Amino acid sequence: MNKIVDKVASRARTGVFGYFFLSGLVMGMWAAGLPTLNDRLHLGPALLGSVLLLTSGGALVSMLIAGRLVDRWSSRLICWIGGPLSAVVLLGPALAPSYAWLAVLAVVFGLGLGITEVAMNVHSVEVEQRYRRPIISAFHGVWSLGGAAGGALTAAGLKLGVDGQVLLVVAALVVPFLYIPHARLLLPGRPAAHAAGADGARAGGGAMPWGLVGMLGLVAFAGHLSEGAAIDWAALHARLVLDTDPAAAPLAYTIFSVAMTTVRLMGDPLRARLGSVRTIQLAGVLATCGYVLVLVAPLTGAALRVACAWSGWALVGVGLATVVPVVFSSVGAAGGAVGRALSLVTAFGYTGLLLGPAVLGYVAEVTSLQIALIIPAALAAVVTLAGTPAIRALPTSPSRPLTESNAP
Repeated sequence: MNKIVDKVASRARTGVFGYFFLSGLVMGMWAAGLPTLNDRLHLGPALLGSVLLLTSGGALVSMLIAGRLVDRWSSRLICWIGGPLSAVVLLGPALAPSYAWLAVLAVVFGLGLGITEVAMNVHSVEVEQRYRRPIISAFHGVWSLGGAAGGALTAAGLKLGVDGQVLLVVAALVVPFLYIPHARLLLPGRPAAHAAGADGARAGGGAMPWGLVGMLGLVAFAGHLSEGAAIDWAALHARLVLDTDPAAAPLAYTIFSVAMTTVRLMGDPLRARLGSVRTIQLAGVLATCGYVLVLVAPLTGAALRVACAWSGWALVGVGLATVVPVVFSSVGAAGGAVGRALSLVTAFGYTGLLLGPAVLGYVAEVTSLQIALIIPAALAAVVTLAGTPAIRALPTSPSRPLTESNAP
């Protein structure tokens, strides 16, 4: 029987890897295709920003709905529907003839993204429960690789003279079929009665209290906002604050991204060895120290400031890499209605990722970018300060991975 379970779990793990890669690929091609979309519809920064906000708004709404759908009908079924759907709806923005149509279709695109985000993350938690050891971090590393692949494919296509709109249309038509072989590998769906039983267990106090879900949501919010700050402001900090060469400034983001992706791909053995509590403690401490290095970089000599800042961004990437895997795994390990709990935590995190760049921009406009970066530095510390007691307080579930521990 164990051999059968191992085979099913191994197949499902391969399927989840496929889902994360393809989801990242769609996002990478969407992001890389934005300049072409901007040129075709003559949008400008303000209208393009509103399109991104509408996409994110649609994703947030569907994330909250998707949790209930997953608990009612299983993550497998919602993955079957959501994966291909999230790629097909890319056709809308790709073919939109005007800004008005684009605004509506961007919301639809966001709805598809949010459903897939929740469903595949819930399924990754379920697969980890079958493995009884940490495996989630590598999924998120593969998502990053998918995003890089999407950007590289778009860049290569444009270099060869393929129209950017054509590239998005091809992705929307081809990727849904790529989801199918991976969907066939997923774990068998839970019956609705099982989901209802999970809800009953939660109501009875045997599963994670909603207060703890909120606490973990705060950790996800803090981690994602700190991550969004690095994504959007690392290169600008290098250029505007450190006065680096325009060609060298993007290396700040590249260093952060490579560090984060590498640790995510290799982070599961680390969490298996240290446990969730020590891992979240280390994550927040490293990310905070990284931001401190970035903040003090302008105060060092000209020969050291770039090296100091880039070392800081590398530490930020290393620290934040494990936050989401630990939080998501903790939600699943506590048992109960994983779909609704994880959808709330995901929405918290996604909100941080959206708000971070905008809030920092406003603060930087009024004060300076240096002062604005104090915000993600403080929130990186919140990862440890809030994450440690939250994970220690988690209830015990029989399905919890054997390598996980609440003890420090």
